[in-house]
Amino acid sequence: MIKKEMIAMLLAGGQGSRLGVLTAKVAKPAVAFGGKYRIIDFPLSNCINSGIDTVGVLTQYQPLRLNTHIGIGIPWDLDRNVGGVTVLPPYEKVGKTEWYTGTANAIYQNLAYMEGFNPDYVLILSGDHIYKMDYEVMLDFHKSHGADVSIAVMPVPENEASRFGIVVCDEKGHITEFQEKPEHPKSNLASMGIYIFNWSSLKEALITLSEQPNCDFGKHIIPYCFNKGESLVAYEYNGYWKDVGTLGSYWEANMELIDIIPEFNLYEEFWKIYTKNDIIPPQYVSADARITRSLVGDGTEIEGEVINSIIGSGVVIRKGAVVRDSIVMQGTVIGEDAVLDKAIVAENVVIGARCVLGIGENVPNRAKPDVYSFGLAVVGENTVIPPDVRIGKNTAITGITVPEDYPDGYLASGETLDKAGVVS
Repeated sequence: MIKKEMIAMLLAGGQGSRLGVLTAKVAKPAVAFGGKYRIIDFPLSNCINSGIDTVGVLTQYQPLRLNTHIGIGIPWDLDRNVGGVTVLPPYEKVGKTEWYTGTANAIYQNLAYMEGFNPDYVLILSGDHIYKMDYEVMLDFHKSHGADVSIAVMPVPENEASRFGIVVCDEKGHITEFQEKPEHPKSNLASMGIYIFNWSSLKEALITLSEQPNCDFGKHIIPYCFNKGESLVAYEYNGYWKDVGTLGSYWEANMELIDIIPEFNLYEEFWKIYTKNDIIPPQYVSADARITRSLVGDGTEIEGEVINSIIGSGVVIRKGAVVRDSIVMQGTVIGEDAVLDKAIVAENVVIGARCVLGIGENVPNRAKPDVYSFGLAVVGENTVIPPDVRIGKNTAITGITVPEDYPDGYLASGETLDKAGVVS
């Protein structure tokens, strides 16, 4: 029988609706990040850097690009005969077919996969955070405390603690109380959604709560283990960790990569971030081009000016164009003399000549003020914007648009233009 000390279960089925049109056709963990990577690259790289060679990736929402990116796991050295990476979508079972209805329900539906490795421990991860963590150190902590469950936590500002699941610990790290988004938090240690379970504890909890609707780790499994009297400990993490769940946090995390001394370093030799690399030509930068403090991917052609921006692979920036404080994903073409100011442009977009994005007043978006904010102009993948169009702040554009879609050649701040039928 196969025996693994610890396997990882990576939850990658989320839609990430707060990223708006960026996740209209792609799962959040597959969204591009840092000009070269996708968000899921970070937990996958953490696994192989931590010596974990068996990872189940649970997918559901828009999984095609995620499946293509992961493949058989070659970039992360997870193409193994025993273990390796396995994509785990929902599947038809005798009598009924079930979608994953919660984080714990997704894990429960893959009990047979986990049992095949007879693990001592199971690591539960989210596929949508940017961070570096050595899970082997967390496992050592788990063992040394004789714990049944370990929860990774990190200190957050006390005025933000009410946004998180909060744990209260004694001086030895044993958890004495849980608070789910409390109005009056008793601690500032927030759960990161990273758990190590003894396999026997996890299996028993999942089976016992299998009929619980929308079964979730934070709301159901962890409280069940706690109330049963099992030993729960908090593993405090003090490194960089970013939930890129909103357009603002996604933009900020990308911009932090180009700081003079970046808080999150992509270039550390001892903790590499691995990704699928396409075979594409080198960059071309013309004599007239100017690039200032930016990350630029392979296969780009730059004739214009790039300032404080993240440029993905295969992007073309024509003569006279200016890209400032923006994220431009792979395969996009920016026309001559176009200007982008604090924009997020998804993959394979065409922006016409002399377009200007990110002008006007910083007014709330009328359709989705909680999503399209932060003063950003956001363009969904495969969108076409015709020449000579001006676009305001807190806007969203998606689909093949034509001049008639822009009265007087202008999309005012706070407006949404949806020609792809994805903004509901």
